[in-house]
Amino acid sequence: MPEVAMAGRFMGQRGPFAQLQDSQGRIQLYLRKDEIGETEEEKERFNQLIKLLDIGDFIGVRGELFGTQTGELTLHARQLVLLSKALKPLPIVKRDKDGHVYDAFTDPEQRYRQRYVDLTVNPQFKSIFITRSRIISAMRRYFDAQGWLEVETPILQPIHGGAAARPFKTHHNTLDMPLYMRIANELYLKRLIVGGYDGVYEIGKMFRNEGMDRTHNPEFTSMEIYVAYKDYNWMMEMVEQCLEYITREVCGRTTVQVGDHTIDFAGPYRRLTMADSIREYAGIDISEMDEEALRKACRDLRIEVDNSMGKGKLIDEIFGEKVEHNLIQPTYITDYPIEMTPLAKKHRSSPGLVERFELFVNGKEIANAYSELNDPIDQRERFEDQLKLAARGDEEAMALDEDFLRALEYGMPPTSGLGIGMDRLTMLLTNQYSIQEVLFFPQMKAEIRQ
Repeated sequence: MPEVAMAGRFMGQRGPFAQLQDSQGRIQLYLRKDEIGETEEEKERFNQLIKLLDIGDFIGVRGELFGTQTGELTLHARQLVLLSKALKPLPIVKRDKDGHVYDAFTDPEQRYRQRYVDLTVNPQFKSIFITRSRIISAMRRYFDAQGWLEVETPILQPIHGGAAARPFKTHHNTLDMPLYMRIANELYLKRLIVGGYDGVYEIGKMFRNEGMDRTHNPEFTSMEIYVAYKDYNWMMEMVEQCLEYITREVCGRTTVQVGDHTIDFAGPYRRLTMADSIREYAGIDISEMDEEALRKACRDLRIEVDNSMGKGKLIDEIFGEKVEHNLIQPTYITDYPIEMTPLAKKHRSSPGLVERFELFVNGKEIANAYSELNDPIDQRERFEDQLKLAARGDEEAMALDEDFLRALEYGMPPTSGLGIGMDRLTMLLTNQYSIQEVLFFPQMKAEIRQ
């Protein structure tokens, strides 16, 4: 047999057999003291080394491969060197004769804080992050095949725009000006459509200074794409094709198991207007309600609201409390009230609505899209309405962006835009309940050291 060389973590030994682990998995080593090293000095060096090896040490080995009597592939080591010493012992799982487990590294907070240990001793979680990478790669392949251009836009922005969210604020010392970590990249991508690109997309980090739960992390990954000469009807069909392509590429089929549900990403998806969904699941008709009627409806439904909430926010609260959790199979919620979406185009046939959809799967929103507003006069009025909400105390209201309005004044073609939450999509395709399981290093409270 030809000689092979391997390296990885030493993960324990029983008699002459040891375990070597690398990023691909584990292999058994066969270590015979009298067979490692060519000279007496080398043999003695190995005898001293083997006494000092601890679980977690990195070693390099050379030797020949063979199969044991049970058929297990094994490396018969002829040389062994210590590459790096582990000063802290790894928490290796132990089981007694009664099956009781000890030293399992399963506490979620400990796993998230020490992901480097988690990935070493719980290698089953590595597959989640491999799948995450494959999802992003598949999405890129799909977009690139359509001829759309991947771009990069600023993360530090002078105005927090493009979404309704609280930003993180910082200060640039040289320019002596406040900057915000982006809550969205929408307005910059639209500027590129104005500049003449027919299709642009960006996959990157967004930052929102808001609450944390099993589906929200203040730093998250989003994909946004804008395609000229298209509308939200076209975008719904494109999303169906894209997600079906991704699930086939990553999972080998269009169905995935998410908890107790089998989700099918093959299109077409169910479509419900916002008003119809609230009528179906909450039993009320919001189509003719003004702000005070909506506030009363919220209280009747025992939904907590306050006076800073405008009409759009009140509708969003009803939808979130009464509708979202019912949308298990991929479902488009379409045609939102204009107050909920300052950046979307007015509906072509339904006054008071905009051409917007959100895609819900397993009770959570994973995509949001519009026929984009390209009328600078209408856009200015929408921004001014947002300023009024901000004056009432709405911390998520959008700021007025004069440069973006100037860009629209140069003319933007009819455009459709889409955003997909990559963390939530990964949760679905890997059957994970918590967003922390699909982030290498989720945000945590400061660690209290003893």
